[in-house]
Amino acid sequence: MCQAYNRNFSYTIIMNDIKRETNKSIAERVGANLKAARNALGITQAQLAKELGKYQPDYCEYETGRVQLDYEKIVYLCKRLDITPNDLFGVE
Repeated sequence: MCQAYNRNFSYTIIMNDIKRETNKSIAERVGANLKAARNALGITQAQLAKELGKYQPDYCEYETGRVQLDYEKIVYLCKRLDITPNDLFGVE
């Protein structure tokens, strides 16, 4: 019984590590695409931050992938930057 529990526990830890890494890489990809779209339009982080009711350092967290966007921000930013969600997430 103890060995089965340890194997399941190890599996859970490994799966959580994979999930965390996947979420991190997606957030970083979204951030990079967000930055590219913003730069293409010549918009500053401060401008978008103000539109979102945020401070520039808080907005910067989205572009670095340290903070994930919520649904409302995804929709707003896609419309504002004239990109699709697929563009934002890097899906072809």
